[in-house]
Parts: sequence; C-alpha cells; structure tokens
Amino acid sequence: MSFFISDAMAEGGAAAAQGGDPMTSLLFFGGLFLIMYLLIIRPQSKRVKEHKNMVTALSKGDEIVTNGGILGKITNIGDGFMTVEVADGMELLIQREMVASLMPKGTIKDAKK
Repeated sequence: MSFFISDAMAEGGAAAAQGGDPMTSLLFFGGLFLIMYLLIIRPQSKRVKEHKNMVTALSKGDEIVTNGGILGKITNIGDGFMTVEVADGMELLIQREMVASLMPKGTIKDAKK
C-alpha cells in the first residue's frame, strides 16, 4: 500500500492503459511501414532495376568493372556469360550479372599509365 497514490487510482490507470485505442496502433504500424518503404524498399528496387537495364545493354567493346574490381574490355558476350580481356592475350569468362559498372571509353588506357 502506497501513501502517495491510492489503490483505486493505480488500478484504474493500469486498466485504462491496457485498453488503448486500436486505431492509434494501426496508424502507427501503417506509418512505420510507409517510412520503411520510402527509405529502404523503394531505393533498393530502383537500384536493382537500373543495374538490370545496364547489364542488358552491355555490348562488345564496352569497358567494365566487375564486382571483384577487375577492369576489362568485353570481347565476346552471350546470354549468361561474357569474355572480358583484362590484359593483352588474357581473357576471363564472367557472368553478366557480376558487372558492377560501365566505364567510359578509354578508361583502360588511362589506368595503364
């Protein structure tokens, strides 16, 4: 028994807190989902779409960087794999999806200096 708060008020306050408005909690979770969508899901799906478009637009002669950091020039391209020349007479066979970025023409010549 507390001398500062009567027992009746303490019990009534706890009962009132447990029976909160369900609409408020629904709005809270809806707002939380909206924030997650705007900050995480939407930008990630946009990056995936841009990468897919870049990979489908690759052609012979493009200079690329792979996810592993290898800089090379595409010499042959197929549906799932492509051949990339990384040095004179040295070619690697890599998956198309492993291309990190498309580089401007002449990047390989500038990198060799």
